[in-house]
Amino acid sequence: MSAQIASFTRILFLFALLHSPSHAAPFTVREGGIIRGPLEKKQLALVFTGHTYAESADTILDQLKLHHAQASFFLTGDFLANTNFRGIVQRLIKEQHYVGPHSDKHLLYCPWDGPKRTLISHKEFYDDLESNLKKLESLGLRRTNVRYFLPPFEHYNQQIVDWTAEMHMQVVNYSPGTRSNADYTGEGDKNFVSSSRIFDSIVEKERTDPHGLNGFILLLHVGAGPERQDKFASRFGELLDYLQKRGYAMVRVDTLLQSR
Repeated sequence: MSAQIASFTRILFLFALLHSPSHAAPFTVREGGIIRGPLEKKQLALVFTGHTYAESADTILDQLKLHHAQASFFLTGDFLANTNFRGIVQRLIKEQHYVGPHSDKHLLYCPWDGPKRTLISHKEFYDDLESNLKKLESLGLRRTNVRYFLPPFEHYNQQIVDWTAEMHMQVVNYSPGTRSNADYTGEGDKNFVSSSRIFDSIVEKERTDPHGLNGFILLLHVGAGPERQDKFASRFGELLDYLQKRGYAMVRVDTLLQSR
């Protein structure tokens, strides 16, 4: 495929995705990635990433089931290949949560500081993500149903978005404004954020944002590892209680981004 045809294909895919008649309202987009869904409905997507750790998975899934809530789990190929996590993945599929790719080896796509130049080649990107997708397919997930990709480290640039579109997927990322994505930090880290502070930041955002948490993509992790004792999963049920009392439906990310 020539570069010109590939570019045209990307444009058509993104146009079709972002301007489909099924979309009730424009999405909030940053650097080509969707960071928030439609604002007019009281729906939000709870999104979890998984790579090395998964000690909170059972608690998270138990609370989702108890609250009749759906969520989305973006997992690396390494996570999917870990036999210790096989039961978790099977449960995700059985309970009909969204399961999508988070890269195969959790690569860093661009520098943390300075210009966001791409650190990997197109082939490295394609081969890595393709391997992640094949592992998802081996679990019985149809590739045509895997429409959204959450990049590793939640860090990307426009070129990564374009390459993702070539593979018929759209980059999504978390909605800014809370500290939920810091639930992986350990007590010894300079950037440690306690579970109480995380919880309070979500409540504060819901109360002060003109749209509340409508369309929100709230990112958490299925595990933080042994360096963090203050697991946010211990307050996850409380969070679901709060959100439901405020009238929110917790839906899969593909449902959120296709809602009427």
